[in-house]
Amino acid sequence: MERSEKSKTEVKIGGIIVGIVLLIVIAIVGSSSITVVPSGHTGVVVTLGKVTGDTFSDGTHFKPPFITHVEIMDNQIQKSEVETSAVSKDMQTVASSLAVNYHLSAEQSAYVYKTLGTGYVDKILSPAVHEATKAVMAKYSAEQLITQRSAVSIEIHDALTAKVSEYGLIVDELNITNFDFSAEYNAAIEAKQVAEQNKIKANTEKEQRVIEAEAAASERTIAAEAEAEAIRARANAEAEAIKVKADAEAEANRKIAQSLTDEVLRNKSIEKWNGQYPRMVAGGSTDMLISINGDEDTAE
Repeated sequence: MERSEKSKTEVKIGGIIVGIVLLIVIAIVGSSSITVVPSGHTGVVVTLGKVTGDTFSDGTHFKPPFITHVEIMDNQIQKSEVETSAVSKDMQTVASSLAVNYHLSAEQSAYVYKTLGTGYVDKILSPAVHEATKAVMAKYSAEQLITQRSAVSIEIHDALTAKVSEYGLIVDELNITNFDFSAEYNAAIEAKQVAEQNKIKANTEKEQRVIEAEAAASERTIAAEAEAEAIRARANAEAEAIKVKADAEAEANRKIAQSLTDEVLRNKSIEKWNGQYPRMVAGGSTDMLISINGDEDTAE
């Protein structure tokens, strides 16, 4: 009886173990049959080591267990910083830093994984950045690279897009974060800037002197015009005074002339007569006196 009870206990334990094993197997199979693709990613289906071309979008998906796994490919915008060097049109060595924002096309994720794997940045993007940068910068002089930096960035962006688009890489933005030239060229640029600043300063000082000279000349002109106007005013005033005085004297003379009648003139002559008649010397003899009123002649 004890043996029977022992056998039953062993059977129960065995059943429990089998159940646990079955649960473990079911859990393993279940977990192997389910895959979760994060948002902004694509799941590339690989069956028995071969890329089937099928992809999963973000979310939960079922797949055949054990023989199939899903490779997660990131389709979000990523940033790559590339240090490169090139030679400008005027043979100046240019070291530059570029920041590239890019993302992997979801539609071509399976193709990229199949042909490049997950290391597509080192295999495709970085070399393409170097090549595009060298090709574009060779078209510009060192000075133009500085003054036309925005145009250079756009042209590198377009050249890079043309190189990597066939691999499913999309260039969202490209920026040149730094230019660095040789020490000799930097010294030449600095010397040129100093010369230009000195030229600007000299021109400014010259313009200031011209302005001051013109202002002084204008002040002298204004003063001369004011003095001339004052002289004209005084002359006009004096002429007017003379005219008024002359008019007054003329008017007085006119009135005097009007008042001098024959009778008045005779009266004035009588008032001034001293009682002696005027005498005249006639003929060749100084001893002959003739009276003006017809009296007899007196001879001495």
